[in-house]
Amino acid sequence: MKKVIKYTTFILSIVVLATACKQDELTKKKEELKEYKSEVLELNVKIESLEKEIASLDPEFAKANRQATLVTTVPIEKDKFQHFVEASGSVESRKNITLSAETMGNIERIYVTEGQDVRRGQLLLKLDDEILRNNIREVETSLDLANSVYQKRKNLWEKNIGTEVQYLEAKNNTESLQSKLATLRSQLKQANVTAPFSGSIDKVWVREGEMAQPGSPMIRMISMRDMYIEADLSESFVGKFEAGQPVMVKFPSLDKEFESKITAVSKVIDENNRTFSVEIELPETDYMVKPNMISVVKLKDFEKNNAVIVPTNLIQMDKYGDYIYVMQNSDTLDIAKKIQIKKGKTYKNKTVVEEGLSGDELLIDDGFREVTDGNVVKEVESTI
Repeated sequence: MKKVIKYTTFILSIVVLATACKQDELTKKKEELKEYKSEVLELNVKIESLEKEIASLDPEFAKANRQATLVTTVPIEKDKFQHFVEASGSVESRKNITLSAETMGNIERIYVTEGQDVRRGQLLLKLDDEILRNNIREVETSLDLANSVYQKRKNLWEKNIGTEVQYLEAKNNTESLQSKLATLRSQLKQANVTAPFSGSIDKVWVREGEMAQPGSPMIRMISMRDMYIEADLSESFVGKFEAGQPVMVKFPSLDKEFESKITAVSKVIDENNRTFSVEIELPETDYMVKPNMISVVKLKDFEKNNAVIVPTNLIQMDKYGDYIYVMQNSDTLDIAKKIQIKKGKTYKNKTVVEEGLSGDELLIDDGFREVTDGNVVKEVESTI
């Protein structure tokens, strides 16, 4: 047992000693690496210093030792630039109405069903009007008697027989019954709900036998022939659009796009969302456009011919403003030149440059973030 313990202790001692030796060797190598790096750093500083001194005395040496940055270039686009405002629009109908009863009554008959086409003036629904008809017949009988009495009183009065009061009473009774009859006949018309225009029945909320209440919705009727698109625009665009301007309209759900025009511009700003509405003509189409369908409208608010156009992503910014890099030839070398610009409108990743570029320059594309003003560059073919 003692021999085993001594042997184990001996082995552990050897392992510890070997580990210590390796640790000393690792520390020594790290110190050597640190010294070498320090020497390289000092050499680089000396080399850079010497290159600057030689370059100041020998320009040819400077040109030969300047490393070129690989870049690709794109020409400036000179073309018509158009800027559009995009907004969400909704299809509306001028003839999308809810019909209700003008008087209370039991629904006797419904003559239409949902989806049915109807003509202007067609009877849609009828209320129970039996009581009104009985009242009309009663008044008509009373009016016949009143007319007879009135004619006799009138004839006697013209012959100076009877009193004026009797004549006026007979006349007033006749006129009162005529007015009452006209009211009852008007109420009888109210018992019938008719179509105010030609269109189709979209929804029927009531059933035969139910009690109709004045003002309660019974039937929704719509015409597909008088529809338009309404879109809301920010108040920042006030004054930029007017009736007659062209508009591009797209229905994403139908994958359809067409050109239309503005028919009206609201004069009022919505106080809740600070927008105003524009109305856009919706011509009759072969595809199914329905009320409340969502559309995307594009309204042109800016246009410039022969504009200087650059890719928006190439424009950078510093404390002096916006700038862009172009490739410029200097003697036998191509260098990157930083040009401050004044940018205008931006649309679909393209920006108009108002000042700074003539339009004949070559823009540095790939590599534009790796160059600085005056860097030597070398143009290569784009890999895209």
